Amino acid sequence: MKVSQVSIRNFRRLEDVQFSLEEDHTVFVGPNNSGKTSAVSAFRLFFDHGGEFTINDFTVSCLGEFNKFALESDLKADVLPAIEMDLWLSIDPEIEYGKVFSLLPDVSTDYDKVGIRLRYCISDGDHLREDYSTTHPAVEGKPQKSLVEYLRISSRLSRYFSIRYYALAIQDDSIQQIEIDSKEGKRILNSLVRVDFIDAQRSIHDQEGGRYNRLSTAFATYYKSNLEKPDENEEANKVIDENNSRLTAHYEAHFKPLLDVISKLGVPSAHERKLRLVSSMSPQEALQGNTELFYVDDFLKHELPEAYNGLGFKNLIYMAIQLNHYHAQWLSEESGRESCQLIFIEEPEVHLHAQVQQVFIANISKILRETASMLGMENVAPQLAISTHSSHIVDAVEFDKIRYFRRCPLKSLAAAGIAGLSATQVLNLQDFRPLLTTTKSLSKKEEQLGADEKEKLIAELKEKQLRETIDFLKKYLKLTHCDLFFADAAILVEGTVEKLLLPQMIGACASGLTNRYLTILEVGGAYAHKLSSLLGFLGIPYLVITDIDTVDAADGRKACRADKAGAHTSNAALKTLLSKTTRDELVALKPGEQLIQDGQCFVTFQKPVEVEGEEMHGRTLEEAFIYENLPLFKGDDNPIDLDLSGATTREQIMEKVYEEARDQNFKKAEFALAVASSKVVWTTPSYIAEGLRWLDARLSPQTAGTEAD
Repeated sequence: MKVSQVSIRNFRRLEDVQFSLEEDHTVFVGPNNSGKTSAVSAFRLFFDHGGEFTINDFTVSCLGEFNKFALESDLKADVLPAIEMDLWLSIDPEIEYGKVFSLLPDVSTDYDKVGIRLRYCISDGDHLREDYSTTHPAVEGKPQKSLVEYLRISSRLSRYFSIRYYALAIQDDSIQQIEIDSKEGKRILNSLVRVDFIDAQRSIHDQEGGRYNRLSTAFATYYKSNLEKPDENEEANKVIDENNSRLTAHYEAHFKPLLDVISKLGVPSAHERKLRLVSSMSPQEALQGNTELFYVDDFLKHELPEAYNGLGFKNLIYMAIQLNHYHAQWLSEESGRESCQLIFIEEPEVHLHAQVQQVFIANISKILRETASMLGMENVAPQLAISTHSSHIVDAVEFDKIRYFRRCPLKSLAAAGIAGLSATQVLNLQDFRPLLTTTKSLSKKEEQLGADEKEKLIAELKEKQLRETIDFLKKYLKLTHCDLFFADAAILVEGTVEKLLLPQMIGACASGLTNRYLTILEVGGAYAHKLSSLLGFLGIPYLVITDIDTVDAADGRKACRADKAGAHTSNAALKTLLSKTTRDELVALKPGEQLIQDGQCFVTFQKPVEVEGEEMHGRTLEEAFIYENLPLFKGDDNPIDLDLSGATTREQIMEKVYEEARDQNFKKAEFALAVASSKVVWTTPSYIAEGLRWLDARLSPQTAGTEAD
């Protein structure tokens, strides 16, 4: 049995989300404050792993319903919102029907999944209204405090709200719920699913006490929970008993003078009893209170205590112990073992080196296999849900196992026309399908095929293109260690020059972007359109900065100057994203026509600009940069070896710059570094400035919201 699907409603940012879980491990990614921690916290509260629900756990749009209930006495309590979690479990009908019998809507039908709903809802509305009115009586018809403020007091909410349980069934494409007695519902839930947590705040330290954890303490907990059994503990007890005898004799010799003094005080009584200090160590106490973890160098035979090793290594060991501990506890249950186990691991990358992060997933799987094998249950493994901000961990994960937490407006706010990013949408990358922008032309022979054969061939070609595009995206993300899944926005650029100069350009003309988490992807004009499908699916705002790449209309392989009328473009991104093929069509586009995907993306490229009273048009960034900074390249502060002193007319300047930029000896990276390191103030090319200002404005209305993550 596995947890296959989860739905959460009205909980913090999670107004209404659904996501699936893989049978082995699922990775939660997304920008900061996108709801990943909220998803984990919902499991923690519903499964009673510390803490209780508070009024602040309700989605902000629900709070008005509470205050409305308090003000309108004719409203029934069932109008109050509830926090809900639906769990769908995949089952094997042949062996697991017994455990899920109470959840089956029809025992005569074979089901491969069952559902249970957990609903934190009002249990005593009359009591709530009465207590509120008594505590905060209305003055001149107005309440002194709102119901929400009244319920913010610690533990008040739990007086009136409780968890109710429902069996779920799908009938006529809709979900029907059948309530189960609360005690029975909790029993069923706990018999089916065990949930454990390895928290983000692990606070590994070599000191005991406070909020710190020593590794030796973690080992002691593991020993007590998983190894301390009569048949396995006999040898340890024998060793401890021998040492107890020796320590008792040692204590008698050294503490005799002190005990003699105490005995003269009439302690313990007048019955001639004597004090004796006895060592009574048990194996687990010896491990926890009297044991140090050492790191041993086998070659030099040198030992170092745990304080002498790095936090990253300690963190890795601690997670391994905890994971093994939870897994072994589940497997070792002799009766009533839950049918499946779900372990949440938050931010495993803490203190870990990038290379260790990359192999983390593989190492975890190995630990689980070894634990199960040790207990003779090789095929019994937990499900892992890992929330991370590490692009290195994402690199090591299969594409289909990623769940992207996307910030989005609350439905109620969006309906009212209020902009804001206060809710969450969870996207499953299994569902991603790139848009097919071009289809391979059929040969003359293929065109002569029958209708059915031709349709089949076209379908095969489309499927091949889909696979090739997805394979490209997977390889690209791995090759670049891309942090795309954690960014507020993305900028797709042609190459090295743009990437090197972009930080200074942002500071000069769109400084608001310096406070945003941007990822800059170097993709060239040939691949930007392939990434656009993924960015559109994720809903990430992005800017495409590309070159117009003009070519001769009669020969698409021959480059020409950008000012040549009737020229075409060889840039695949422009042809695909803007559906334009000629220079004149592209130049005629207005800014609003360069927006695609419902305003999610802006595509910008070189257009004619006025320079010293003349119109000039660059074909590439280097040309456009030189034209819009022409005085710089004519003066003594020229950052590169480009002599324009002999070029006086527009034609001479454009031809010189065009030929220079296309010369094989022109080093683009050196050009970018020379410009970036120059102390002379230079101007950002207008097409890039326009794109950056659009992105700055696009992000400005969006806020992270005030709710906890």
